[in-house]
Amino acid sequence: MGHLGHVLWLMGPTSSGKTTLAQHCVSQWRDMGRVVLHFDGDEVRDFFGDGHGFDPKDRLRVVMTLALLANKVSEAGVMCIVSALTAHDDARAYIAEHIPSLITGYVDCSIEECARRDPKGLYARAREGKIDTLIGWNTPYIPPENPALILNTQCDGLEDLFQQIDAYLNEMELQV
Repeated sequence: MGHLGHVLWLMGPTSSGKTTLAQHCVSQWRDMGRVVLHFDGDEVRDFFGDGHGFDPKDRLRVVMTLALLANKVSEAGVMCIVSALTAHDDARAYIAEHIPSLITGYVDCSIEECARRDPKGLYARAREGKIDTLIGWNTPYIPPENPALILNTQCDGLEDLFQQIDAYLNEMELQV
């Protein structure tokens, strides 16, 4: 088998900046002439429509779908970034077991700041009692144990965070 691409899996609470950071990394690496793909949990969920709800079983199914897509990209030798909540232990165990080239990044941001950002209005809806499945608001978001990277979007800007990720990959001698 040839060179595996790596899978950078960005996990963190809703509105922590996972997707924004992933998109920035993709843009920066593509500007450098590197090939990289991005898969987002919300995009996968939107693709399947009502087929994927927000109970733990459906959340795991989204993670399993993302892992399958990421592995296919990785097997082709391409770097892949996944941005997804990945809040439950079963989902985290699944990606650790099923993605051989996994690099985990925890996108750290306080729930208060996430609720202030609230680009999709989810925290506002949870506050009003219109949704009761918002992890971080209705139930705690427990940070992952021992992520390779901790990326604080509340304190650091996108370019600084990109530099942290790029430096880590270079330090580990991992190619994008």
